[in-house]
Amino acid sequence: MTIQPPGPERRPHVLEQHGQPRIDDYYWMRDREDPKVSEHLKQENEYLQGVLAGAAGFQEKLFHELKSRIQESDLSVPEGRGEYLYYTRMEPGKQYPIYCRKRGSLEAPEQVILDQNELAKGRPYCSLGAFEISPDHACLAYSADFDGSEIFTIFLQDLETGQLLPEQIERTISYMYMRVGLAWAEDGRTLFYTTFDATMRPDKVYRHVLGSDPAGDACIFHEPDQAFYIYLSKSRSREYILLNLTSQNGTELHYLPASQPQAEPRLLLPRRPKLEYYTDHLGDAFFIAINEDAPNFKLMSAPVGNPARENWQEILPHREDVLIESVNAFQDHLVLVERKDGLKQVRIAGPDGRSQVSYVDFPEPAYNLALAANPEFSTRKLRFTYSSLVTPNSVVEWDMQAGRWELKKQDEIPSGYEPDRYTSERMYVPAPDGKRVPLSLVYRKDLVKDGQNPLLLAGYGAYGSSIDPTFNPNRLSLLDRGFVFAIAHIRGGSEMGRAWYEEGRLLNKRNSFTDFIACAEHLIAAGYTSSRRLAIHGGSAGGLLVGAVMTMRPDLFKAVVAQVPFVDVVTTMSDPSIPLTVIEYDQWGNPAEKEFFDYMMSYSPYDNLRPGPYPDLLATTGFSDPRVAFWEPAKFVAILRTLTSNNSLALLKTNFDAGHFGASGRYEILKEVALIYAFLCDRLGVALE
Repeated sequence: MTIQPPGPERRPHVLEQHGQPRIDDYYWMRDREDPKVSEHLKQENEYLQGVLAGAAGFQEKLFHELKSRIQESDLSVPEGRGEYLYYTRMEPGKQYPIYCRKRGSLEAPEQVILDQNELAKGRPYCSLGAFEISPDHACLAYSADFDGSEIFTIFLQDLETGQLLPEQIERTISYMYMRVGLAWAEDGRTLFYTTFDATMRPDKVYRHVLGSDPAGDACIFHEPDQAFYIYLSKSRSREYILLNLTSQNGTELHYLPASQPQAEPRLLLPRRPKLEYYTDHLGDAFFIAINEDAPNFKLMSAPVGNPARENWQEILPHREDVLIESVNAFQDHLVLVERKDGLKQVRIAGPDGRSQVSYVDFPEPAYNLALAANPEFSTRKLRFTYSSLVTPNSVVEWDMQAGRWELKKQDEIPSGYEPDRYTSERMYVPAPDGKRVPLSLVYRKDLVKDGQNPLLLAGYGAYGSSIDPTFNPNRLSLLDRGFVFAIAHIRGGSEMGRAWYEEGRLLNKRNSFTDFIACAEHLIAAGYTSSRRLAIHGGSAGGLLVGAVMTMRPDLFKAVVAQVPFVDVVTTMSDPSIPLTVIEYDQWGNPAEKEFFDYMMSYSPYDNLRPGPYPDLLATTGFSDPRVAFWEPAKFVAILRTLTSNNSLALLKTNFDAGHFGASGRYEILKEVALIYAFLCDRLGVALE
């Protein structure tokens, strides 16, 4: 029996801008309260399940295969904070970590601070946002989101008794789903947090005193400009609370002494268009990375006593080939994370930022690193995670004085892993305008470049975010079935410096797509794959990427995986009531201006689908997603089915219990991966075994 796809009714809705009418038959899907919308999404899930029924056993096999590669009983490397050692551990069969500490030494009795499995009981979704221990180690402040909407509730827990304090702070936000958004004053009694406006833009900072009613919390800062949002952090010295104001077109920083929680925030440097800076504190100076006449940022210092711009001094001048990504102060060292030739590097200097300069040595030519929390200010040990496309995630401590590497832990692959069976490559592909686009690959050494291999090409190319060559044990399920995995480091990211970002946004956005297409064509020409065995993958803004290139070059790809894809660009960016829209004008443009409208219309995937053959598509979404609403992929799949002429698949998976980042539990995440891998193998002709 032939399985029929859902046939949503068409309700023409006319959108007119700049005298150009756009008829949207599926505009009605935006109404999440309409029962027909949820019913349609459920039918799409049923259709997907029916179409892939033949691969159901293979999908289950994949899940168990993926599960066999994770260390179900695991312990993080303990992290010293004062007299305590903090760590997390995982237990077999449990979805979430258990947060613990020991006092004095690892031989001391364990104290469970928070068991996220208990917090998640009876809930299909549970994600922690901020997680901050008070300076006196007496109280834990954490925020939790229980539906994927990214609306967090702050809980306060007495660490002596283990009991929650009576006050809970509702409707707060944790910036970009990272664990920032809360900051303790040094008195251990005062907590700062962030709330949001009607569009979910973090716009206010409040001060809360333990034991008081949150209804009476004082708002200490409000950012009225809709292009800016706030996130809180604390200097590594613990001496300052930092209010970081960020937009796609500039930044601004306010600060207040952490020892004076009643103080008013002070402005470091006023905002102006295209001016960006960020800072950390060390001794009597703020160290500031700033892009003023320095696209890749230069390093400056400002005296804490009088940080007016005229008192700044240059510590490290601008370099054409090196981008400064972060500034991290330690008592006796100043650490910069930089990027050169597409790779991160770590610069270590004395506390003046100039003397005793050295760099961390890395054992492979292509790799990724990420600094750990490093909560101890006075330490000489710099901790970071390290991996490559063939080296599992590793926790490393670098002795900043001795210049010595110590491996603290490397992730184990319980099912077995032999890195010598795999190889990675780094190459540069010419774009249509002559720019050299980095391309990273990994595959088994016994692979033959005969053009017959299945290949998965991934990319992102937005917000200046770089996709680095990191290890992922899940990927072994593809590599061991003959896949090549590749990452196109296209413009829109910052792999090759700040100019790489600027050349892939606003009226340069199409460069991201043509870079990606050039990488795909190169992989075919070099014999790694063919168009009938080439799949592409992208999520969020990367979903825009794969959506755009499949409409520009549908002949080039066999299958597309678009996770929470931003595919209805013009409609979304024309609606300032949608979360993030106004903030994003400086990333994509404002379609109220005809120049941007015309340019966005030239690549918006939803607006560029035409009758003809298309690759097979799997799109995923979360019903609670506040970043890319579920209706974008739902509409895209619906209209694609009416236009494809080659009976290609257009499948949609909606997670009704999650948002932008998918499932929260580790086993549920693996089920999502298994679905994607089963789809790819099925579509690329890989044996389902």
